[in-house]
Amino acid sequence: MGVFTYDYESTSPVAPVRLFKAFTIEAAKVWPTAAPNAVKSVEVEANPSSGNIVKINFVEGLPFQYMKHQIGGHDENNFSYSYSLIEGGPLGDKLEKISYENKFEAAASGGSICKSSMKFYTVGDNVITEDEIKALIKGSEGVYKHVEAYLLANPEACN
Repeated sequence: MGVFTYDYESTSPVAPVRLFKAFTIEAAKVWPTAAPNAVKSVEVEANPSSGNIVKINFVEGLPFQYMKHQIGGHDENNFSYSYSLIEGGPLGDKLEKISYENKFEAAASGGSICKSSMKFYTVGDNVITEDEIKALIKGSEGVYKHVEAYLLANPEACN
């Protein structure tokens, strides 16, 4: 098994606290509402806390039917969270899992900077290229941008 690390950063006009809530605590409610053409439902075991599994079900016609995340933890004071993609989605037979550490920070000009560190754990001697990683990021940006647009259009959400 190989481990490949990739760091990624993006900006958003939405405040860190709202993005944090939309991607952790309120994801089960926000994602299907914000991205109904992609996310059918989000199922959470009990509370979204460390060790629990979150299953994201996608609408028909997308390349993946579902993904399962295992929550690593989250820090509401620092707007950071971690999880691992452990089943479904883009894993296929090449990847064992993908671990994410994300943090939303206040941007100097307002809004947020999202810092993400990803670790790709490959099966056997498989290798993942930077182009493959960028394609995976591009795919997940679709839901991210829909959630961002939802938060901008609904200023009372995730406060």
